[in-house]
Parts: sequence; structure tokens; C-alpha cells
Amino acid sequence: MDKLKTDEYQLTPISKNRLKIEVSSFEFRKDQAVSIPGCYFSGPQQSWVMPQTKECLKLFQKLFPSKPQKEIKSISPYEKALKDYSDQLILKRYSENTIVIYKEQIIRFFNFYSKINPLELTDENVKDYMLFLLEKKKISFSYQKQVISAIKFYFEKILRRETKKYYFEIPKNKEQKLPIVLSKLEVKQIINCTNNIKHKAILSTIYSAGLRLSELVNLKIADIDSERKLIYIRGGKGRKDRTTILSKELLPMLREYYKGYKPKVWLFEGLENGRYSKRSVQNIFKKSLQKSKISKIATVHSLRHSFATHLLEQGDDLRYIQKILGHRSSKTTEIYTHVTSVGLNKIKSPLDEIDLDDDN
Repeated sequence: MDKLKTDEYQLTPISKNRLKIEVSSFEFRKDQAVSIPGCYFSGPQQSWVMPQTKECLKLFQKLFPSKPQKEIKSISPYEKALKDYSDQLILKRYSENTIVIYKEQIIRFFNFYSKINPLELTDENVKDYMLFLLEKKKISFSYQKQVISAIKFYFEKILRRETKKYYFEIPKNKEQKLPIVLSKLEVKQIINCTNNIKHKAILSTIYSAGLRLSELVNLKIADIDSERKLIYIRGGKGRKDRTTILSKELLPMLREYYKGYKPKVWLFEGLENGRYSKRSVQNIFKKSLQKSKISKIATVHSLRHSFATHLLEQGDDLRYIQKILGHRSSKTTEIYTHVTSVGLNKIKSPLDEIDLDDDN
């Protein structure tokens, strides 16, 4: 017979009536081998040898059946591009939040050109896609920035194209939108409309320390320094650590919450002792805002804006506010000078000097 080979074994004729047994992915046990009549271990061959008969071959294949080969599922260019993209984001140590945003944007881009292999997408495709988003979807500046950043990452890190070949760039003229700021009284109303001690502690922590939502859910118990009245922010925006203030009013609230809920690792824990979800925090704020009957279109982030504005109105130095907020540039912090009431309350409107009841 000719050589018989499978993924598990190989039978090779070594004489007219003898076969050498070579094994690969299974264990050829002695008790099984000797059950084949005339099978023995050959020293010179350094392998098992058995008679070359139909009976022995049938018995051998019964004892050591070849395993069916697993069907290899082919991966589409779309799936491969998406996997490569996701892997590269992780390898580059992008934050969890950035990975989610970039993947959402690149999936939308790929789906827009569903009939084109992702490897064959061009700058012209990007230009047409951006025009569609700007003209039809009326996207904001920040959204446009997200889209371009996500696509540029794909072109540069996956397709290995040079940046200088691009003619699409992040817009230079950023929209100047003022942040939504709540007054101290409004903040008090919102917190007081939050009955659950855990929920109240969450909103109070964000406002009293000027935290981003991602920073709040990433807080650990060990990050609260009650002795020095500090909160440690680990791996904030830009993967930078910093400290912020721990309010003397917040500390007893956190202690009451801790006694009631007994978190293990994360300061605010969700299901199975994992991190509290951002969506849950947003829902807490939304419900409390509705209960307070405040008409401002505020979000959780408005608590951070309010914190910064109130510090400025208290007369705190802009440089320290920048440091507490974790802003890279002072220009980012300076936006709060446009919403503070400091100075404006000293200016009188010309209308105040007009007696509207005087007909003369």
C-alpha cells in the first residue's frame, strides 16, 4: 500500500508486509498498540510497527479514528479591516471611551461604502462622506472632529498611508458654544431632588470635584484621601493623573453611602461589583433635573461646568481651576470667563436708566 496520512497519524510501508506508525496529535498508548495482532515497538525504527494487512489496518483505524477537520470560516474584508482597526486601537493604548467612539465612526464609514472593499477606500470617498454628513446630516463641529480622527487613524495605522497625502483635515474654526451653567441654588435643588443616598453621592461628587463622567465611574475607594481632603483622578483625559478637592460636605455623605452599600473596589459599583455605568449616571441626573422643574437644557457635564464657573465667581485663580479640571490649555478654561456673572452684575443696562412710565 501507499503511505496513509491524516492530521493524527501517518502509516508508511517499510517492507512488503510491515507498516511504520508515526503519530502526531494523539497519544499512541502501549495497551492499545498491543491489542493489534503482531504490532510491536521497533528499536531501529524508533516507532511502532504493525503487519500490513486489511484486518490490522481496519483495527488500527477503529482504535485511532481520524478527527474530522474543522471547517475554516472565511473572514470578509470588512470583518478583517474592523478587527485590525480594533486591535490597533488597543495596541496603541487608546482609552476605552475613545475605542468605542472610533469604532462606531469607522463602522458608519464602512457601511456608507458597503459595496467597496475597505482596503480600497480613497481620500475622495472621505470627502464625499464628509460632504454628506455636513450637508444632509448637519453634524456639529465636535462630531465632524470625531469622524475625521477615526478615519485618519484607519488610513494611517491600518492602510499605512502618509498623512501628507490627505487633503481633508480637522476644521480650524471651532464653534464657540457657551457651556450650560447651573446656579448654586439650581445645583442644590437637583441634589435635593435625588432621594437615594448613592445617587445623591454620585451627583454631589461630580459637582463638588468638577469631574468628567468617565472620571466619576473610574473612581476607586482608594482614590479618596479623607486625611488630605483630596480626590485622586487616575488616567483622566489624555491618560493623565491629577488631584482635585474633596468637599467637607461630601465626605460625610460618602461615609453614609459606604456604610449602606459597602462597595469593594470601585467607589460607585454597579452589577456584580463592576463599575457603575455612565448611562445610569445620566439617567439619575435626568430624573433629578425633571423633579427640580429647572427648564435649562442641562446634562451631567453641566455640573462640571457649574463647578468651574462657581470657583471663578468665588475669586479663585484661573490657573488653579485649570489644574483642578485637568485642562491641557488655559484657553479651554478661559471659556468660563464668558459665563461668569463676575463684573457683569456691576454693569447697568441703559434700560434701567429709562423711566418707561414717563410719557414725557
